[in-house]
Amino acid sequence: MINIGEVITAMVTPFDKNYSLDLNSCSRLLNYLIDGEESDGILLSGSTGESSTLDDDEKIKLFKFAKDNFGDRVKIIAGTGSNDTRHSIELSKEAESIGVDCLLLVAPYYNKPSQWGLFKHFEAIASEVKTPIIIYNVPSRTSSNINSKTCVELSKIDNICGIKEASGDMRQISEIIRDTDDDFLVYSGNDGDTLPILSLGGYGVISVASHIIGKEIKEMIASFKRGDFREAAKMHRDLTDVFYGIFIATNPIPIKEALNLKGINVGPCRLPLCPMEDKELMAFKEILKKHKIIN
Repeated sequence: MINIGEVITAMVTPFDKNYSLDLNSCSRLLNYLIDGEESDGILLSGSTGESSTLDDDEKIKLFKFAKDNFGDRVKIIAGTGSNDTRHSIELSKEAESIGVDCLLLVAPYYNKPSQWGLFKHFEAIASEVKTPIIIYNVPSRTSSNINSKTCVELSKIDNICGIKEASGDMRQISEIIRDTDDDFLVYSGNDGDTLPILSLGGYGVISVASHIIGKEIKEMIASFKRGDFREAAKMHRDLTDVFYGIFIATNPIPIKEALNLKGINVGPCRLPLCPMEDKELMAFKEILKKHKIIN
């Protein structure tokens, strides 16, 4: 079993006022996530990191910066998937040469491949690298679902070690956990699904909410795993408004706003993502204030 931790933050990508990659703000954010929110791992260039608007040079620069400066303090996971298998292989090789701890490969989007096509896509990438791989199933963004049978077959490939499951399909997730080896890690890809997935035998979460309630999420998971199910359930209920409030608008618009409001400057989102409407922002601020995330 690879050791990249139970709580991995899918980190936003900081931009400056000109929408350029801001490595100074990135450094401050990483320090905050590691020391303040106690993230076990950091995922770079995922959906929350606005990977669709980052070019390859920016992604490589981000991976290298994080690995060189923070790799001794936290696990670094590089988002290297795309809807082009050849491109994914090239970027995965680049990330491997930097020495990242793990790769996250999203299901190919837009193309809408068959289950066999999905299998061959991930198989082809895995055959070109030795770095551990977590596949990422997020049908709401990709229009393709990696079904349980395909996931089970992929789990038999040596360096495919886990899945980030954001389908919300608990039957599918149950089948994956039932039919894969114990060392295959099933991560929740939705903060609100973390406790239900843990109850099925899941391992942890690749989280957006951990930007602002990372310590609380770690405590919830620890409570569950030591058998204090009532306390874990209570924490889940108490955090529910945050789990879902951060999606009051398209991710990562709200979580970037929350960080900026906390005084952790991460800048704006790149177009086509734009700021929340006033009504959304007011409702979101009330959630943050209720949970003492902002004053």
